[in-house]
Formats: sequence, C-alpha cells, structure tokens
Amino acid sequence: MTTTSASSSNPDLLTGWIDREQKRATASRRDAAPFGRGLRFAFYGRMSTKDFQDPASSYHWQREVALGLTAGRGTIVAEFFDIGYSRRKAWDERPQAAALLDALADPDRAFDAIVVGEYERAFHGNQLPHLAPTLERHGVQLWLPETDGPLDYHSPTHRGLVMMLGAQSKREVQRARFRVIAAMQAQAREQGRYLGGRPPYGYQLADAGPHPNAAHARWGRRLNRLEPDPATAPHVRWMFAQTPCRTQRCQHRPSTERDGDSLPVRRRPGPQPAPQRRRVDPAHGRRDLE
Repeated sequence: MTTTSASSSNPDLLTGWIDREQKRATASRRDAAPFGRGLRFAFYGRMSTKDFQDPASSYHWQREVALGLTAGRGTIVAEFFDIGYSRRKAWDERPQAAALLDALADPDRAFDAIVVGEYERAFHGNQLPHLAPTLERHGVQLWLPETDGPLDYHSPTHRGLVMMLGAQSKREVQRARFRVIAAMQAQAREQGRYLGGRPPYGYQLADAGPHPNAAHARWGRRLNRLEPDPATAPHVRWMFAQTPCRTQRCQHRPSTERDGDSLPVRRRPGPQPAPQRRRVDPAHGRRDLE
C-alpha cells in the first residue's frame, strides 16, 4: 500500500530520484560558492599525442567546457595542461599534473578547486579513487562536467559514476589499441603494406600507388610496400631452405668456397690489432703498455 501511495503522488520513481539528486547537487554548489566571493579554480587538461593533434584546439575546447561549468560560480586563476602524455600515466608521472599535486600542499595556494573539461582527459581506470583522499585531505574540490559541479566523494551515486567513467576511459584505450593493431596486421599480411621502420633484410621499398584515404592522396601521400631485394633476397631464401636440416653439420654458416659468394654487408671490419700486453717498470713500479 505504501508503494501504491508513493506511485500515485509520483508515478515515475526514477524521475523523482533524479529531481532529488539535482536539488542536492544545486545546494552543494550553492554552499561551495559563497555569495559575493566565488571559488578560485585551477584548470587541468591533457592531450596524448602532439604530432597528430593540434595542441591549441585541444586546449581551447577543454577550457571552454571548464569555463561553462564554472560560469557564475567562480574564476579560473591557474592552468595546468599536459601535452604528449597518455592518460594511463599516473598524475605524478605527468609534469603539469605533478606540479598541480605539489601546489595542493601549499597553504597559500591560489586556488580552492580543480576543474577539468572531460573525465577521460584527466583520469584513467581507478586513478581518481586513489587521488580523492589527497584532494579531500587538502580541502580541494574536484569539479567534473559529468557531475555538473563538485564531486561528492561520500555520495554512492557519485562513487558509482566515477567507477563507470573510469572503466569507460580504460575501455576506450584498449578498444583503440586493439583496432589499430588488428588493422596494421591485416594491412601487412593481406595487402603487403609497409607500416614504417627499416625494411627487413632481404626486402626493399617499392611504390604501391596513391594513398587509399582521399584526403591523404590529395596531400600527395603514397603507399609503400615491401618487395624482395634482388641483392639480398637469394641469401634469405637460402637460409630458409636450410631450416629443415637439423644436423650439426648443417648448422654451420654458409661456406663461401662452396657458394662462390659471401653475404653482402655494408662494411667488413679490417684486421684487428693484437691485444697489448702490460709490463711492470721495475724502476718506477708503473704498468706500461708494450
């Protein structure tokens, strides 16, 4: 009967719960930003690759989100932005994040709270649960766009949200890595694509036509593939042909007298000088070289 009465007053229990949580979050933000003062925020952002991303663009969109989150609630007075560091690295392994952690211990620090533009830009896996006690010990709030305000470390709802966001951030990295590795293996195995690095011994690079991506093709980029090198490929074939032979006699290196040729190398070392012996000078007790 009690459930029926509650349902008649509020037919959607989930909506009622969301409304209560939003009111609770609003009250928390109101308490966090006293009238007439506001909070002083330190903005933290990160980008993982500086060669394939525009640092300025990544910085600005993250900061824009942080500004929207803190509008009317405080001012960003300090900024920390890591470039070229993976989210998998702990905060003390990122230069700017480590500097932010060092600033927490300063009682005269210029900020009261930390704001980020996106959870995945700042945290990975269980990094935030491990960092939360440090922030709470120094009395520094953490504001996230996903919570639309300060993170409440004692709220079961916020703790569950942090666990989900951490797992999602970790899954994003693992999924991207798996897709890239699988695609590179298929390109090398099925298409004979050259994926970078020094060509293996016995092969050389050859042109494979325009890049399949239209944008890259317009930029003039072309594909490369591996093909046998006429100078070194016969030696590779010879070595693989000797693989079935398991006797000790067949494990010796190729006989140049039998084959009439030697393996091509860039530079053969010349005759090495004989090792120098040391003798003791009886007059002075010194060890001189002969």
